[in-house]
Amino acid sequence: MKTCFTTLVLCCLLICGCATNPVTGRTEFQLLSEQEEISMGTQEYPLQIQLSGGPYTLDPELSDYVNRVGQKLANESDRPQLPYEFTIVNDSSWNAWALPGGKIAINRGLLESLSNESELAAVLGHEIVHAAARHSAQQIERGMWMQAGLLGVTLSVDPDLQNIVYDTGSMAAGITMLSYSRDAETEADYYGMRYMKKAGYDPTGAVTLQQLFADNMSSAGTWLDSHPASIERVRKNKAALQSLNSDGYLGSAEYRIRTRNLQARASAYRLYDEGVKYLANNNPQQALVLSLQARNQVPQEALFYALSAEAYEKTGNRKAALQAWDQTLQRNQEWFYFWLKRGLLNESMGNRAQAASDFQQSYALLPTDEAQAGYQRTQ
Repeated sequence: MKTCFTTLVLCCLLICGCATNPVTGRTEFQLLSEQEEISMGTQEYPLQIQLSGGPYTLDPELSDYVNRVGQKLANESDRPQLPYEFTIVNDSSWNAWALPGGKIAINRGLLESLSNESELAAVLGHEIVHAAARHSAQQIERGMWMQAGLLGVTLSVDPDLQNIVYDTGSMAAGITMLSYSRDAETEADYYGMRYMKKAGYDPTGAVTLQQLFADNMSSAGTWLDSHPASIERVRKNKAALQSLNSDGYLGSAEYRIRTRNLQARASAYRLYDEGVKYLANNNPQQALVLSLQARNQVPQEALFYALSAEAYEKTGNRKAALQAWDQTLQRNQEWFYFWLKRGLLNESMGNRAQAASDFQQSYALLPTDEAQAGYQRTQ
């Protein structure tokens, strides 16, 4: 009976049928329809942006520029019909990511470090391939397969061993998906360079991008968490370049113009990043000094006021902290963390009505247990 159930589950998955991957042309099982991919990406995209640091709001023109480059590449992809979106995340680490359905993000820190539009196209083209080739969807499908297999195995073993089976199987699933992801990264480079070429870019940008990562391993830490070693990718991209010709648009001057405001603010963000480290090392006084220096350089950046607020809180100056949180939210109301932190401070100061409102605003941006519990406590 248990064996029959397992077979039935796997058969139900199999009847979803084979399909041809739109990028590679390979035959593969597909459990998710295109509409399901789009729906998943649309639902998760704003949540992942919140979890990644919130949207970068200071430079709408830069956001428009990144979107134009992304859409230009997406139009040359194997799935131009997807509803592609491109968002800058307000985080200093070097990273970019893609969700099913063409939902893509790139970190502010990575944009600061690029040299030309071709390198930007290499980043975005790589992420577009992840969406077009269904890499994220495939990982979800692999998880579905693993869960189905675990369900069948779990039903067929002694009840006392079921938890062990689940733990072991889940670990195996994670290892399998990591291995697949590394293969997918190489595939994304390969086809991303072809999208670059079709869109009129010099694909040399894909080589110099990986050389940048290889030369700055510490800065590229977040990127390398989910991507294979960059020196190997340099070699593979150079090999791919031989069949593509290294002509096309490089866009060095254009990139300098488009990112001039970002570059002008780079030193302030470095002060902020150092301040965050001091705060984490229980030195709020030095964190406060650095936050004030960053604020003087870029008074419109909410992150810098948030660092001041957290430093004031650690020194016990709740009045100054609340004022700093107010100044933070005057500048940016689009990240859940600001609302959550002000809500917690308002609650601790007995401002229950304002705390409840803050928790509501935080929950609307990202539905966390902490915001929900805070709202319930202040009712």
